[in-house]
Amino acid sequence: MPGLLLDTLRGHKGDRAPMWLMRQAGRYLPEYRKLRAEKGGFLDLVYDSEAAAEITIQPLRRFGFDGAILFSDILIVPHAMGQGLEFLAGEGPKLSPPLLEADLSDFKAAPERFEAVYETVRLCRAKLDDDVTMLGFAGSPWTVATYMVAGEGSRDQHATRELAYTDPARFQRIIDAIVESSITYLRGQIDAGAEAVQLFDSWAGSLAPDQFERWVIEPNAAITAAIKHSHPDTPVIGFPKGAGAKLVDYARRTGVDALGLDETIDPVWAHRELPDGMPVQGNLDPIMLMAGGETLTNRIKFILETFADRPHVFNLGHGIGQFTPIEHVEQLVAAVRGQ
Repeated sequence: MPGLLLDTLRGHKGDRAPMWLMRQAGRYLPEYRKLRAEKGGFLDLVYDSEAAAEITIQPLRRFGFDGAILFSDILIVPHAMGQGLEFLAGEGPKLSPPLLEADLSDFKAAPERFEAVYETVRLCRAKLDDDVTMLGFAGSPWTVATYMVAGEGSRDQHATRELAYTDPARFQRIIDAIVESSITYLRGQIDAGAEAVQLFDSWAGSLAPDQFERWVIEPNAAITAAIKHSHPDTPVIGFPKGAGAKLVDYARRTGVDALGLDETIDPVWAHRELPDGMPVQGNLDPIMLMAGGETLTNRIKFILETFADRPHVFNLGHGIGQFTPIEHVEQLVAAVRGQ
């Protein structure tokens, strides 16, 4: 029998909302900080399958979530495509050379970099209870491209947006290459034991409507169609952060099975406007979780009540913050489960 989370993502409504949290495996947990101090840098952890599996499972031991999200990073795809990747303390990820200064043909692909991630999935699936859903993921092509083009993150994705306007043919080649690599990566995760996958599009909200259609909807539809062709029973969760009203088109045209909602989306609006019966995931503000208190409990109740008539996975509107108190996560778990 599938676990509650997997069943919900397939469109069935259970007795309660299943729950997992974006970035649930990470810096807010003292056991993660301890292991990272022992093992070294972030990328070293990602490519150490035993360590990455341990980190993936850590929050399950504490909170008994219904899903385990693979500990990895969206930039593993460009790394496997041959772009240099490092994580600098206090500065975030750096990719070299940036595609503003180089071409994809300059890169020497290294798909073997995916193998450590697949092994992490295998190790996790072997250790998890049968009713816990193993979640894989990849970055959506637009968001991954913003890092590949600029070589780093940015506030408004200016360089990538400008390239998409000034040389759309070249940018299309970049997007197509990311789509192809992402399909390979996700299929590998599923073959290794991932039972559902999420497409993270953290910077989708920076695009104008016509650009959103071309660089968000179309590439995500291509990935979803490919996954459905090879693994028709594996749910795909789409998470276009910041999409706002464009979520409706995204939901109807990408083919995703479930839709992640960020904290800026009104649950009442989402329940009214999104396709009937489509599973939704979210959408508690991570800052509210950090704040805790009665406001947190009341908001959790409101989200649960609003989505009471459709399949709903309780989650945050984005990743959990590193300074979130453990007791606030415990408060959340108790509130969602009615304890």
